[in-house]
Amino acid sequence: MVVQKFRYLLKNFYFIFFISFLIWMIIIDSNGFLNRFRLSQKLDELRTEKEFYVQEIDKVTIDKEKFESNEEILEKYAREEYLMKKESEDIFYVKQE
Repeated sequence: MVVQKFRYLLKNFYFIFFISFLIWMIIIDSNGFLNRFRLSQKLDELRTEKEFYVQEIDKVTIDKEKFESNEEILEKYAREEYLMKKESEDIFYVKQE
């Protein structure tokens, strides 16, 4: 009984058309569901990256304003990060083990 109904469905034009349409829309079409899912994931990743970079830009602009307004902070940063020194100074490196 079930086998006969299944054979009848396979012979039915509308059923075959519906199944082929589903396969086309899910897998083959460039605007299919799988492609849409991948694109939405990529869009989410790009949005999180954008948020990260916007925050980093804000941090850098705040640091830039600090450096432009205060000469002591700029000198401290240059000494710590770039190991700059005045001509009359000596720098000693201490390694901690």
